Amino acid sequence: MKLVACISVVSLSLGLTGCIKEQNYAQVLSAGLSVLQAATLKESEVKKTAQLSAFEMDKKSNVAPATSKYAKRLAKITKNLSQVDGIKLNYKVYLNKQLNAFAMPDGTVRVYSGLLDAMSDDQVLAVVGHEIGHVKLKHSYKQMKKEMLTGAAFQVAGATTGAVGDLSSSQLGALAYKAVNAKFSQSDELQADKYALGFLKKQGKQPSAMLEVIYAFQKEHGSSASFLSSHPSNKQRIDAIKKAL
Repeated sequence: MKLVACISVVSLSLGLTGCIKEQNYAQVLSAGLSVLQAATLKESEVKKTAQLSAFEMDKKSNVAPATSKYAKRLAKITKNLSQVDGIKLNYKVYLNKQLNAFAMPDGTVRVYSGLLDAMSDDQVLAVVGHEIGHVKLKHSYKQMKKEMLTGAAFQVAGATTGAVGDLSSSQLGALAYKAVNAKFSQSDELQADKYALGFLKKQGKQPSAMLEVIYAFQKEHGSSASFLSSHPSNKQRIDAIKKAL
């Protein structure tokens, strides 16, 4: 699914963990970007970008408190899923009526309250599995890396050292926004669907919940729904899921 809220600040800094004080954020961005080499961008750097962009996005979104019915329900659905296939995951709910969810290369998973309102627990789990699939199969990583390299190349055009120059917060935000909104390929989406089927089986759930998700989105919004707005047609996805069941 595609992220709809704009991220205003992303950092490419290395070695930063934990909470970041707002007053130091600009310095962190500048320090990290000044040493980043576009041609040698590492997976750890891409994941750090995802971590920090999620941090910033959470600040700018209406995050459901842990005591809310939405957060409690998602916590129940994802119980014992803090780590899946070697990926450390963190979950939050955005209080937003859209039927949407997304995951980032660092294991960030965000689910919108609108999706929780419209889906059963097993269907929500299917969506979560699909998004984790994009992370596990490195679709989200490759997507973000591509946007980072493209943005960096633009900034250092004409430079001889290849080092990334200092970027403004707005430029970083635009780069991150492109990364999370870029559509996955047909192959990526079908692979993530297939991953979700196996994920559901491992959780002792009926894999047909993934098929129910496609039908539910199609009924609610047609092919314009975020979850269905990528390259494969609804029929392709439905046929592929049925074949794999």
